[in-house]
Amino acid sequence: MSSIDAALKPRLRLRTRSEYAGWILSILLGIGILTSVLTNPNFKWGVVAQYFTHESILRGLMLTIFLTVASMTLGTLLGLGLAIMRSSHVKPIAIAANIYITLFRGTPVLVQLIFWFNISALYPNLSIGIPFTDIGTAIDMNVLMAPITAALVGLTLNEAAYMAEIIRGGFSSVGKGQIEAADSLGMSSGTRMRKVIIPQAMPSIIPATGNQVIGMFKGTSLVSVLGVAELLQSAQLIYARTYETIPLLLVASLWYLVMTLLLSYPQSKLEQKYSRTASRLPRKAKKAVVLTEPEEGNLR
Repeated sequence: MSSIDAALKPRLRLRTRSEYAGWILSILLGIGILTSVLTNPNFKWGVVAQYFTHESILRGLMLTIFLTVASMTLGTLLGLGLAIMRSSHVKPIAIAANIYITLFRGTPVLVQLIFWFNISALYPNLSIGIPFTDIGTAIDMNVLMAPITAALVGLTLNEAAYMAEIIRGGFSSVGKGQIEAADSLGMSSGTRMRKVIIPQAMPSIIPATGNQVIGMFKGTSLVSVLGVAELLQSAQLIYARTYETIPLLLVASLWYLVMTLLLSYPQSKLEQKYSRTASRLPRKAKKAVVLTEPEEGNLR
């Protein structure tokens, strides 16, 4: 016969009358809102169903997914470089990374997108070549900085600043003793970063990165101001022609909601995996506290 430590037993919580009243009010309010939404003819659910899988909407959805994946991938790589620079003992490098992070986190992403779209007003031609030689070429920024290029550049540079702080926070979670042990083994700074710091920082970095992916997916709607035909812009182009504004906005909102739910599932699984990893020792301890009945002789 075995017994479980009292500290690990589930606790029973007494429900109060106010809690029951809150449940009843919430259910009644939910039924009222749902009935209003489903029975109000102005929502035009038939139009929503008609355009939900429209070719333009699906094409805009694919572009939204592309912008999310490309911006997150490039932003994460750039953010990793910025985090390493920010953690550098060389002051000018750390200061340069800090200025970048402060600048891009301190200004709205919408302003940044518009700025990059109009960068040709500052630099009409960008010359790339070897200094003090005639080797090089000039790039017309009006041609280069098309709406989708400006969207990709703006989202990537902004995301890199946030990812740099997330990654740097992960670096800080690695124990100082681990770094000192790597130094004592004669590891170079690159090897220490690659084999000691980054693997141990991943449990802190990945869950936060999942939140950034979801935020980026919804944030791509901002590039509609540049004329990029992503999901929201595709809906806007349709309702500008059909005047079905609310149903088309519902179509875009439903797709954002569906994709967010799909992205939330692997994110929750990753969080559970890394939380289990972080609490591996306490789980073993929980098994240890499951006590077996002591022998009669040991009770004396």
